Amino acid sequence: MIGRNLGHCMSNEQIEYDAVIVGSGPNGLAAAILLQQHGLRVLVLEAKKTIGGGMRSAELTLPGYIHDVCSAVHPMAAASPFLSKLPLEEYGLHYIHPTILAAHPFDDGSAAALRVGLQETAATFGADQETYLRLFKPLIDNWDKIADDLLGPFGFPKDPIAFARFGLSAILPAQLVAKRFKTLQLRGLWAGMAAHSMLPFSKLTTAAIALVLTINGHRKGWPIVRGGSQGLADALGAYFTALGGKIETNITITSLGQLPKAKAILFDTSPKQLLKIAGHTFSPIYKKQLQRYRYGMGLFKMDWALDGPIPFTAAECREAGTVHIGNTLEEVAYSEREIGRGRHPDRPFVLLAQQSLFDAGRAPEGKQVAWGYCHVPNGSTKDMTAAIENQIERFAPGFRERILARHTTDTEALEHYNLNYHGGDVNGGALDLGQLFTRPALRWSPYRSSTKGLYICSASTPPGGGVHGMGGYHAAKRALNDIFHIRV
Repeated sequence: MIGRNLGHCMSNEQIEYDAVIVGSGPNGLAAAILLQQHGLRVLVLEAKKTIGGGMRSAELTLPGYIHDVCSAVHPMAAASPFLSKLPLEEYGLHYIHPTILAAHPFDDGSAAALRVGLQETAATFGADQETYLRLFKPLIDNWDKIADDLLGPFGFPKDPIAFARFGLSAILPAQLVAKRFKTLQLRGLWAGMAAHSMLPFSKLTTAAIALVLTINGHRKGWPIVRGGSQGLADALGAYFTALGGKIETNITITSLGQLPKAKAILFDTSPKQLLKIAGHTFSPIYKKQLQRYRYGMGLFKMDWALDGPIPFTAAECREAGTVHIGNTLEEVAYSEREIGRGRHPDRPFVLLAQQSLFDAGRAPEGKQVAWGYCHVPNGSTKDMTAAIENQIERFAPGFRERILARHTTDTEALEHYNLNYHGGDVNGGALDLGQLFTRPALRWSPYRSSTKGLYICSASTPPGGGVHGMGGYHAAKRALNDIFHIRV
């Protein structure tokens, strides 16, 4: 039931929910679904008029041009141990798989490409073919043995040997792993993958993000959602309500007193928001840990309505759903290092998506949409329009001539859109070694607050940012055990 007034629920003192979820991002919806699957009475509260968090789509430029507001490409949703097992296709979800998952162009007109086929991809790396296979084939083969442990709270792994094999490379800085590679192509592709970490490549664990994205590209692809990312949110919401759950929109929660009675409350919010809502109930130690929580790089995002496809020089880029723009590994590493120092590089790494190449319904006939961003220092309000478009023009001469309209979103606008995005950080906090498994606080369970019955289930919990729902799944699993004595 979507859009009913919360005041109606609160005025009826006899109504009590087993669980209330504050926030309807992928983690909030995943938590709600798991709880509802176990026969509980669950209510989801959302501040916006539509559910989804980062999974929203809208006409940001011109009528008839559908843009993804935040998340655009969903390798982790397709590979999620929880979301992938839900019958979301029955509720309208349809994934579209681009011909090439991700391409990485170079100044000489060539490009590296990630394809679903492991052997097919490796064969394009020449002298690095065997190196690529030695690195990724064992990890792909063992993924099912480590996925649940990797995408959850820190603990003793179910398969220590398989987990250790992944961890030996994953814990390393991306620049150190890159020393194994000889070719321009593989070094560049690796740099684009590692840049998703939103950290300088000298930091420990930056290799982990590159490994996970590449592994799951070979396993499940890098799909987009037909009609826009809102389709994934809508499918999750429809499945949840079909199970008997309730959703209330246009409800902004600023205090615990606004909430109806419930045995468990799960917050799909940042630590800062959690402190504002419930901080007065927390222990001094827990409160101090949340106050010290660190946020990472922000984004400057752009959306374009185009008169035709982006005219990339490299053919691989014209067939790719995602394009990593940054030239060599050294250039991408420099860009991320400068941002880590609080500076704005003239040639930033740009992550670009071309959804309408594969989903014609995103734009009028013959037209296209494109989506892209670069990293910036947290809280930056600098306009990066020229820097981003210069980078695209560099590898796609004539790009600017095809722009019909553009929409820009700086870090302040991102945070206004979603209060979880503090300073434009869409990862819910820095994903470095100090916060990878202990986010948002060092506790036996990172999902429990210090107040009984209050939990946090956002991207600020393990395993961090991305559309996978695993933070919500594990928080709900913890609540089921703690409050309802149900083991999953």
